[in-house]
Amino acid sequence: MRPTGAQDCPPPRHVAIIMDGNGRWAEARGRPRRAGHVAGSETFRTIATHAKNRGLAALTVYAFSTENRQRPPAEIRGIFVLLEKYLREAVDSMERDGIRLRFLGDRDAMPPAARRLAEQTDLISQRIDGMTVSVAFHYGGQDEILRAARLLAERCREGKLAPPDIDHACFEQALYTAGLPPLDLLIRLGGELRLSNFLLWQAAYAELYFSDILWPDFTTADFDAALAAYQNRRRRFGGV
Repeated sequence: MRPTGAQDCPPPRHVAIIMDGNGRWAEARGRPRRAGHVAGSETFRTIATHAKNRGLAALTVYAFSTENRQRPPAEIRGIFVLLEKYLREAVDSMERDGIRLRFLGDRDAMPPAARRLAEQTDLISQRIDGMTVSVAFHYGGQDEILRAARLLAERCREGKLAPPDIDHACFEQALYTAGLPPLDLLIRLGGELRLSNFLLWQAAYAELYFSDILWPDFTTADFDAALAAYQNRRRRFGGV
């Protein structure tokens, strides 16, 4: 539901991160871009564990956008290899670590092996009561909104839903993020000042935090600094 009224900021429950800068990090060191993605995957593990220890209910990360398909084929293959490696590790560690895993985006665009592993993590997540880590993979915010609109239109066509009944809550249930807490804080790394088609609906009243840090260099202290900046703000949601 859309929040109303101004309020001071308690610790965020749901944080999203645009993990930008892997390729530039590698190039600055004279290494192939894949080395940046490998380093970034280690940063992801560190930050996800730290977010859980900080008591977050949900962490959502932007791993691969619909537009990233334009990148060199070798780089894309390397990203897919890292995805499968991470998923195999997650299957073995999710219950031990108490972290639920879900994917946002078009799963049909995943390699078959990764898609099967993602389905396996879905089943494991049903047995876990803990923080949810959502990985936006082959995801685009505009595509997500179009998908939700088409889904609701089909329900109306079938007589299962009447157009006047489509409110904010109804629409949100048709998004990939259905069931997650409202987005509190969105962190954009890499020095860019844009959302890059990420969580466009969900970010409507999220607090935004921009940093020049490249994702592989992002530390738990940097994450804590973003949380501290968030808690020093006052969220008005259109109020006074």
